[in-house]
Amino acid sequence: MNKKANKDTFAYRLKKDWIRNRSLYIMVIPVILFYFLFHYRPMYGAVIAFKDYTPALGVASSPWVGFANFTRFFKSVYFARLIKNTILLSVYNLVFGFPAPIILALLLNEVHNKHFKNLTQTVTYLPHFISLIVVTGMLTDFSMTSGLFNDIVAFFGGERSPLLQNPSLYRTIYVASGIWQQVGWGAIIYLSALAGVDQQLYEAASIDGAGKWKQLIHVTLPGIAPTIITMLIMRMGQLMNMGYEKTILLYNPSTYDTADIISSYIYRVGLLEQDWSYSTAVGLFNSLINFGLLLITNKLSKKYSETSLW
Repeated sequence: MNKKANKDTFAYRLKKDWIRNRSLYIMVIPVILFYFLFHYRPMYGAVIAFKDYTPALGVASSPWVGFANFTRFFKSVYFARLIKNTILLSVYNLVFGFPAPIILALLLNEVHNKHFKNLTQTVTYLPHFISLIVVTGMLTDFSMTSGLFNDIVAFFGGERSPLLQNPSLYRTIYVASGIWQQVGWGAIIYLSALAGVDQQLYEAASIDGAGKWKQLIHVTLPGIAPTIITMLIMRMGQLMNMGYEKTILLYNPSTYDTADIISSYIYRVGLLEQDWSYSTAVGLFNSLINFGLLLITNKLSKKYSETSLW
């Protein structure tokens, strides 16, 4: 009995699994080190959000200020504008950007001409590899009074204007350009999920008299639903993480009211003004919102479907 109990211990099972999968454990060591060194270890620096940090004193010796940096942000004149702009851009990206690769994948899945399908897929995911600097440069040139976008507007009888100087058009340009750049790349994972749908289900649905639309509703979408839900949960966990790079390359003083977001504010305050403690507090606040959204979305998904991250 004691010998059998010993074999059932965690240490014994771990040792046995190590012997069986030694090569796999060795292969995963660099990945673990990467995440530890560049993702988990830097988390210690988040403590400066609760301190009046100065490089001369260091993280440990800088004086504690508690929640003063958070209070300063909540009372800032920019708080309402930053929250509003970040939420609106995030929601627009979610509403229009999230379904776009799914729709593209569903359309490509119905294309039977292999060469045309491969060409379309290649053309749509190539923008993903274009540098963001180049993309924003293209947008800036195309949005000028003499640019391509204004040529199209003038062709349909509209008046030319500097589009990126117009606050009401900024979000449209930002979201539409993001969809153009990422839709093809995002469709790849859904095409992979579609390839895993059992073809016999389509044959059975066809025999039952289901057309293409009903096959889409009752076979295709349920088949890729776990993938869609998983991607949605992960997307919700990054909902407020709007990259500052594209924003600072596109916005200007005339569009601050609609373009300025939390990440661009962190960039200005943290790197340009060197107010590290305050910018860290703002970033930590933003991360906590994302974490909360991730937990809520995962819990709802687990409650109403069989798919969740944990």
